[in-house]
Amino acid sequence: MFLPIRLLVSCLLLLPAVVAVLFGPNSETFRWDQLRPSTNLNWVECYSMFQCAKLEVPLDYSDPNVGTAALAVIRLPANVSEEEYQGPVLFNPGGPGGSGVDALVGVGSSFRVFIGNQYDIVSFDPRGVSYSTPIATFFKTDAERALWNAAAPPEGSLNASSDAIQRNWGLAQLLGQLAVQRDSSGIFKYMTTDNVARDMLLISQKFGFDRLKYYGISYGSALGATFAALFPDKVERIIIDGVLDVDAWFKANLTISATDTDKVLQAFFNGCAAAGPELCAFYKPTAAEIAERLAALTASIRARPVPVITPTSYGVVDYTVLRVTLFESFKMPYDLFPTVAKGLAELESGNGTLLYSIFANAPFECDSSTDDALPFHLNSDEALIAVHCSDAVEVKDSIEQFTAFVENAAKTSQFAEFLVDYLRVNCDGWQIHREGRFLGPITAEHTRVPLLIVTTTADPVTPKAGALNTLAGFPGSVLLTQDSPGHTSLTTPSLCTLGYLRQYLENGTLPEPGTVCPVEAMLFGVPGNLTASRRAALRTEDEQALAALKAVGDAVRSVITRGFGKRK
Repeated sequence: MFLPIRLLVSCLLLLPAVVAVLFGPNSETFRWDQLRPSTNLNWVECYSMFQCAKLEVPLDYSDPNVGTAALAVIRLPANVSEEEYQGPVLFNPGGPGGSGVDALVGVGSSFRVFIGNQYDIVSFDPRGVSYSTPIATFFKTDAERALWNAAAPPEGSLNASSDAIQRNWGLAQLLGQLAVQRDSSGIFKYMTTDNVARDMLLISQKFGFDRLKYYGISYGSALGATFAALFPDKVERIIIDGVLDVDAWFKANLTISATDTDKVLQAFFNGCAAAGPELCAFYKPTAAEIAERLAALTASIRARPVPVITPTSYGVVDYTVLRVTLFESFKMPYDLFPTVAKGLAELESGNGTLLYSIFANAPFECDSSTDDALPFHLNSDEALIAVHCSDAVEVKDSIEQFTAFVENAAKTSQFAEFLVDYLRVNCDGWQIHREGRFLGPITAEHTRVPLLIVTTTADPVTPKAGALNTLAGFPGSVLLTQDSPGHTSLTTPSLCTLGYLRQYLENGTLPEPGTVCPVEAMLFGVPGNLTASRRAALRTEDEQALAALKAVGDAVRSVITRGFGKRK
């Protein structure tokens, strides 16, 4: 559902936790609504170094009479001769509901170092998302969304109060009814992953290539795996990173996704104890003592929340804010653990400002609705619910059945409420389903080219267990493991991982099964820090590659921390 809303005054509210990726130059002034949709990719210059087009696609590939959608497509053109050109590589940043347009603009030229000069680097807003039309929304304006959150703020954590489960269940029913009433374009039931996979094939074909090259992270892994299951002969290269158990996704039971969540919390304890008090402000001599310290702080905050006033907002650090902040930091531990540790230490002293600010939402002011304003497009909240619940089997849990589901999921992780449970309860209220949608299984006896599947050793929302289940559906494909906690390999730079990704893209060569890659980073060290010996051995091109990897990771960070596995 939603994070607690921090009410300011009058129209001054905080936006809900939507995707807020790093925008590139002039991104706020490019008018997608003035771009004419076409059945071809008619490129125009946009965002300084990019080209944009709006591609018309059928809402229903089995019935062209249903109507069309218009996809916002963006590319960073290849920078090689015609003879060296290798076609498009499509990128999906996850979510679902993340804007591929904004993500690619945020990445900028760093993706060129990451992918290579010989490809057009392409992304798009999936049907119903952001700049694509029609847009999927329960709300007519961002102000209405903010007012919804202010008027009916859920508890955030299902453990925060005695009636939190019942309240979240009821709000899910309400949102489901609201979706039916507001779905004037009929887009919701056509936002399913199988249709987006068909859109990706069409985009590739519009470039003149009948097979797909693709890199998808987080939910983008479900999209890539679904494509491979539907079109095994159309696979040219597919890299999926931070891999969902896609069959579990279609069943609306993602309990497996919490398998490694508590391992990342343990990595915080272990890393802090190893780093020492100078690098970890929440230090104790042993991991067990740090765990005890956090448990005591959590109990204290549950009993007495800490008020916070910042220059732009105010609120309280309560049980929910503390727990959500911890959970979100698990996705980007190398970047966020030092700050979280300092925030926890300050919170013990009654100062919650730093911890509150880590994921504080940007201030929202009522729009004056000038003619120059961008059309409403930040709809990641609605898109996430619509895609997952339109994908999944119908869920009709009673409150008692959902309560039992929550209790069972808690056996897998103490943080399952922020990952497994909210996805399930949202679908309990969902009423819009397309007959004949693809529900799995995610498997293909033979893909034209095997898939490269990437995982980390402790992913808090897409664990190795889920990646192994997806791998089992594609014989001949290979799982590459990056030795780091965090959600997707992009959370931590690794020259080893980068080398295998490039090698696979260039010639289809896969790593040996069982390959594990080290990372060029240290928990509770300076982000991206290397040991002295490794730093001395780096070449100039390695340094450039690490900088590019860091930039790519930073640019998709908002999608990772606010997308799949978020508590909205």
